[in-house]
Amino acid sequence: MRKPLVAGNWKMNGSSASNKLLLDAILAQRDSFASVDVALFPPALYIQQVQSALTDSGMFWGTQNVSQFDSGAYTGEISAAMLRDFGCQYVLIGHSERRCLYAELNLDQIFLDHIIAEKYEMAIRHGITPIICIGESPEEHSMGRTEEMVARLMDIVIAQQGVEMLSKSVLAYEPVWAIGTGKTASPEWAQDVHSFMRQRVAKHDAKIAASLRILYGGSVKGNNAAPLFAKPDIDGGLIGGGSRDADEFIKICQAAAQN
Repeated sequence: MRKPLVAGNWKMNGSSASNKLLLDAILAQRDSFASVDVALFPPALYIQQVQSALTDSGMFWGTQNVSQFDSGAYTGEISAAMLRDFGCQYVLIGHSERRCLYAELNLDQIFLDHIIAEKYEMAIRHGITPIICIGESPEEHSMGRTEEMVARLMDIVIAQQGVEMLSKSVLAYEPVWAIGTGKTASPEWAQDVHSFMRQRVAKHDAKIAASLRILYGGSVKGNNAAPLFAKPDIDGGLIGGGSRDADEFIKICQAAAQN
């Protein structure tokens, strides 16, 4: 059995005061989803605040990005070693907003996938579990290229780092057309893609594929989480906007606990 994981990506939201209210509310209900792994991903400035609140709570914390380099003249970047100083157990890698909104947009996509694989290797080297985000754009989705785009990054990661590294990782299917749009993939569609991803890994190692957690991310809310999480290959969610609303996030975590 794969333990469910709910990852809350706060994106560029929050303040010291609002974070405290949110953390207090979530922790007050922790017993109602104690069977679920929960990880929160604040902006980097608030990692220490989240670390202080979650230490000894049974919950985890991480960051929204990491450099592929150990150190050096990389202004604005954060290394995996620095993240370990603050007890980060997880890191998001390759989130669609990093691809679509920033410099990554100007890079050749194959080259970008290799950078993501390097970040993935760096995180594992420092004992941090990477959550590798994979998904297709609206244009790719409409052209029926979902499996092609999902397979491309998976194949590069496996070829560059080996399938064994996936045993220390989490995958997240985040269709870009469902990120922040209010559109959610149907449970059946999401299950089909998750099953494809698991089978892709199984071609290399069936045991790793069976134990690999694969999350769904894309406008998950308290009212649609349960049917998604009930599917056999969906092991939890990567939650964006819903992770900044205590009631919504608690409902999502509770839905994961029921499946």
